[in-house]
Amino acid sequence: MIDRTDRRILEILQEDSTRAVAEIAECVNLSTTPCWRRIQRLEAEGVIKRRVVLLDAEKLNVSVTVLVEIKTRQHSASWLKKFRDVVTCIPEVVEVHRMSGHIDYMLKVMVPNIGAYDSVYKRLISAVELDDVSSSFSMETLKSTTALPLMYAD
Repeated sequence: MIDRTDRRILEILQEDSTRAVAEIAECVNLSTTPCWRRIQRLEAEGVIKRRVVLLDAEKLNVSVTVLVEIKTRQHSASWLKKFRDVVTCIPEVVEVHRMSGHIDYMLKVMVPNIGAYDSVYKRLISAVELDDVSSSFSMETLKSTTALPLMYAD
């Protein structure tokens, strides 16, 4: 069960997971040990999956975001396993979603330029059978967050 205090702890950790437990405890009106226990419980329950560092894509020369729509006529378990294995091994593919509606899969690809995306595209189509691939280049990111909405947690 996630209560209001847990939500506040999660909010703080989503903003900056390097904050000291004592700081977090002060923000949520707890002493350090009960706060630490709550964080440990949230980790043990899998609510907190892992703690990561967010990097600046531009400074790492991968600031071009490509959204790739994929359609396939293949819907077998073996095809899906092969597809999953292929996209998992392409580091430029940072997200993969199985979709409902008119497309089957949506990929988010981060690259330095169109030529680098073309290389990703060629690796993808040479490794797995696809029916249609449509790529769109993001012109501007209006919102990007890793923070999940916490108002629905219970």
